[in-house]
Amino acid sequence: MLFAHDTEPALIAAAALVNTGGSHGEALPDVAALDAFLATHGWTGRHERTEAELRAVRDLRLRLRRIWYADTDEVVTTVNALLRDAGALPQLIRHDDEPYHLHAVPRDAPLPTRMAVEAAMALADLVRGDELSRLRVCDHPDCDNVLVDLSKNRSRRYCDAGCGNRAAVTAYRARRAAARS
Repeated sequence: MLFAHDTEPALIAAAALVNTGGSHGEALPDVAALDAFLATHGWTGRHERTEAELRAVRDLRLRLRRIWYADTDEVVTTVNALLRDAGALPQLIRHDDEPYHLHAVPRDAPLPTRMAVEAAMALADLVRGDELSRLRVCDHPDCDNVLVDLSKNRSRRYCDAGCGNRAAVTAYRARRAAARS
C-alpha cells in the first residue's frame, strides 16, 4: 500500500467516476446505474436517489476530469475549491469496522459533496507526497479514460476498459503481418 488505507480507494473511485463519461459512452444514464456505481466502490451514507443528485454527480465528474490534465498548481486550486465549497472540516472517525480515517464532511452530507471531498482529500495526499504523476490518461489512442497508477514501478499505461488487451492484439497482428511480408 502506497498511501493511507482510505486514500487508494478514494483515488480509484474518483478515476472510475471520471470514466463513467467519455469516449466509452455514458455509464451513469440513470439513478440505478449510480446505485450500482456506489455499491461497486463501497459508498455508504446518505443517497437520495434523485435525478438532481445524479446531475450533481455528473457535474463533479467534469471537475475531476480536469485534474488529470492539470499541473500541480491547478490541482491544488481545484482541491482547495472542492474542500472550500463543501465547508470541509477534517476529523478522525471510525465506522463500519474500518480503522480511524479522515472524514471532512458528515456522513449525511449530500452524496456529491461527500464524493467531491473524498476525492479532494485523496488528491491532497498525492500533492503532499509529490505523487501527481500517478494520475494518467490511458495510452490507447482511441481512449480518453483516466487511471491512477498504484503500481510499485509506476508502469501502468492503460485503463480498465480493455485497452491494454486491444493494444497487445494490435501489436501482435502487426508483428504477424511483418513476419509474413
